[in-house]
Amino acid sequence: MEKNLKKKILAALMAALTCIATMILKLPTPTMGYIHIGDGMTLLCGFLLGPAAGALAAGIGSMFADIFSGYAAFAPATFLIKALTAGIAGLLFRLFKRRPKQPQPYQIFVIASGLIGETVMVTGYFLYETAIAAFAAGRLTPAAGAASAAAGVPFNLVQGLAGILISLLLFPILSKVPDIKEQLLY
Repeated sequence: MEKNLKKKILAALMAALTCIATMILKLPTPTMGYIHIGDGMTLLCGFLLGPAAGALAAGIGSMFADIFSGYAAFAPATFLIKALTAGIAGLLFRLFKRRPKQPQPYQIFVIASGLIGETVMVTGYFLYETAIAAFAAGRLTPAAGAASAAAGVPFNLVQGLAGILISLLLFPILSKVPDIKEQLLY
């Protein structure tokens, strides 16, 4: 099968798995959101598919999870935030792996790339929720919504750390699948 076609099929599969992982276990938070395990798949999209395809797969899968779960107001922001999360994590993962120094265990790359990617997620949702809260308050100033949005940060941090742990567990398993291994730049 053509390598490009395999990558498209893998990207579609990863988008579907991201959607399912986001929806299958949802722990509601007091801020009207929910903690889920989909961030593990978001990071894996970037790690396994690379920054561009990984960003699209993660963004599409996460966006559909919001739509199907009744969070349609978050869907456009989720698409952008999760795409950036996967894209940046995937780019950094690939850059770390290409460094000419002695080979390092994959865990270092997953953790470092995941921390930076998940920081993008936490920041992205904070900014979006600040804008939504400011708009709802009738004052389009960042300070009007920042206090309200700050309440969601700890929950997003927990979700991000869970995503890193999940990707740490699943990466070595998935990277042994021949069609996935072919996508990785070893």
